[in-house]
Amino acid sequence: MSSDFETYEQDFGTLTAEITNKVGRIPKLSGEEKTQLVVNVDKQLEEVRELLEQMDLEVREIPAQSRAMYSTRLRSYKQEMDKLEKDFKRSRIAYSDEVRTDLLGEDGASSESQRAHLLDNTEMLERSSRRLAAGYQIAVETEQVGQEILSNLNSDREKIQRSRDRLRETDANLGKSSRILTAMLRR
Repeated sequence: MSSDFETYEQDFGTLTAEITNKVGRIPKLSGEEKTQLVVNVDKQLEEVRELLEQMDLEVREIPAQSRAMYSTRLRSYKQEMDKLEKDFKRSRIAYSDEVRTDLLGEDGASSESQRAHLLDNTEMLERSSRRLAAGYQIAVETEQVGQEILSNLNSDREKIQRSRDRLRETDANLGKSSRILTAMLRR
């Protein structure tokens, strides 16, 4: 199994080297050439994601004594993948920022960092929105469970009250029969 993992590692190294090279070229290109390169890098990044999933599956099948070493290597590959994706985002932004700097002068120089910051904020908002939606769904489900529990408690309360009324009635009847028996014994 570890030989499969090592094959995946070699493929990962080759793909990431190609992606790094292409990411470095993206800001220097324009028009259709840049678009094709961006699409190509997107496809390769998807291949790397699939490769990481395969590596993850392989790590799960490796015996426990050597799994830790492979897990550590896999984590570092995932971190490298995250870095590649961030570099890719920045390189896609860089060309438009260069054009903007040419048009606006030096005042537009900070727009790359602003755009990167904006993208990060947008991603954070999307994650927060998903968390809020999940929280809302949990609240709705909790409310439904609470309503069912209240309904069950109400029916249990009514049963207990009926049982208490029967008990009082039985107690009264026992008291009456006790008095009758006492009167009969006296006679």
